[in-house]
Amino acid sequence: MARPIQRGPGLWTVDGVLQNKFLPLGIRMTVIRLADGSLLIHSPIPTANSTFSDLDALGPVRWVIAPNKAHHLYVGDYLKVYPEAKLYGAPGLPEKRTNLKFYGVLSDVAPNAWSQDLEQHLFRGAPFLNEVLFFYKPTRTLIATDLVFNLKDESKGPLGMRLFLLGSGANNHFGPHRFIRFIIRDRAAARQSVDRIMQWNFDRIIMTHGEVLETGGRAKVAVAFAYLSGK
Repeated sequence: MARPIQRGPGLWTVDGVLQNKFLPLGIRMTVIRLADGSLLIHSPIPTANSTFSDLDALGPVRWVIAPNKAHHLYVGDYLKVYPEAKLYGAPGLPEKRTNLKFYGVLSDVAPNAWSQDLEQHLFRGAPFLNEVLFFYKPTRTLIATDLVFNLKDESKGPLGMRLFLLGSGANNHFGPHRFIRFIIRDRAAARQSVDRIMQWNFDRIIMTHGEVLETGGRAKVAVAFAYLSGK
């Protein structure tokens, strides 16, 4: 089981592996200790990868976040472990996961529970994902899910991984891979979202798939999404 890795004051990541034999893709959840001492869990990983005693040592889990319409598979497992926690999901998820009880739907406005620590933005132009990005202000960290990958040297993995990399072009590449670019249907709206994100003074980027980018994040995002402007 993976142990939490501290990335800064009040910020940890926990790595795991997607429970899919065909595509054993590495995944990551982010844990934030809010100003009131409670924990927010972003994009939960399979419970088999989690060390709940480690989470309990960091603080009480009160918020669980399903940040886009694809990353929701394991939130129910965490709600069972932490029945007092409340679930927020990306727009469209409550209709997709009618078996889950959502406390709220994510938007551009951070709820009072974490507005002191986090800003957030619903990325436009890709309704298939409806991904919400977060900016953790105390450590200048952008928290993304699927909009950017940062996979390194994965080409010798299982067949499923190799086929995914061949199709997506995600290996040794930071940014949105081909499949993500395909689902960004409204480039003008997406460009406006990138402009909004670039207003945040972030340096580090934590993404769900690939290596954490510890510094230089703003420049990397600018280059990765320049294609939206035809540059």
